[in-house]
Amino acid sequence: MSIAKTLTIAGSDSGGGAGIQADIKTFQELHTFGMSVITALTAQNTLGVHGVFPQSLEAIEAQLDAVLSDIGTDAVKTGMLFSAEIISLVASKLKEYEVKNIVVDPVMIAKGGASLLQEEAVRALIEELLPIATVITPNLPEAAKMLGQKEMETLEEMKQAAIDLHKMGPDYIVLKGGHLLDGPAVDLLYDGEMIYELKTERIKTKHTHGTGCTFAAAIAAELAKGHSIKEATEVAKSFITAAISDSLSIGNGIGPTNHAAYRRSTL
Repeated sequence: MSIAKTLTIAGSDSGGGAGIQADIKTFQELHTFGMSVITALTAQNTLGVHGVFPQSLEAIEAQLDAVLSDIGTDAVKTGMLFSAEIISLVASKLKEYEVKNIVVDPVMIAKGGASLLQEEAVRALIEELLPIATVITPNLPEAAKMLGQKEMETLEEMKQAAIDLHKMGPDYIVLKGGHLLDGPAVDLLYDGEMIYELKTERIKTKHTHGTGCTFAAAIAAELAKGHSIKEATEVAKSFITAAISDSLSIGNGIGPTNHAAYRRSTL
């Protein structure tokens, strides 16, 4: 049988809620064939990140070459890239293999506050990865970091940030508004001309570990299947809303979302 292929280039979460584990679960749930390139191992659970162990450039390059030279991919999602050197390598390989549908989730800080991107890597992300991205999916702190400004507090500030981020090179911006304090959960899709609002009721739960990874992975899966960016983002919004609504209270801290919830909701 023929199946769309999706590749995640990200860190491994030993707790299973975020990173490549969340991505592969999402790819599977949305009926694509998932593959992975591991950039770093993390010792992680619901209480936080207890260690980050970056992989060597040689190991990352070997994984990329192995997957892209043989199987190829219809979409790629990048997550935790950790260092400027890793970002440069990934950007170079994506260009070398002429990869399409590049979804960049600019992972910078874990839910518990641990840094997942070195300071000097932010510039590499902006200069090397954003210009080749099909879409980027920052949350408000990540967007503020890339723009060198204070975090947004209103929807109007979010809209201006989406416009400013688009000038950095990506074809599309999906700016996640979960960090806004009041009102519904609003994400913005900006295509360079129009701003679309994706709005749902805010779900009251602390169990949101892996939401950013899962949302971006869902967009990648839908793009891999040939859907438009608007269609992909709408499915991703529905997918993550279901996953949060049915989130899992496991461990002693911030639990993960439920990747099977969307499939069950559509049966």
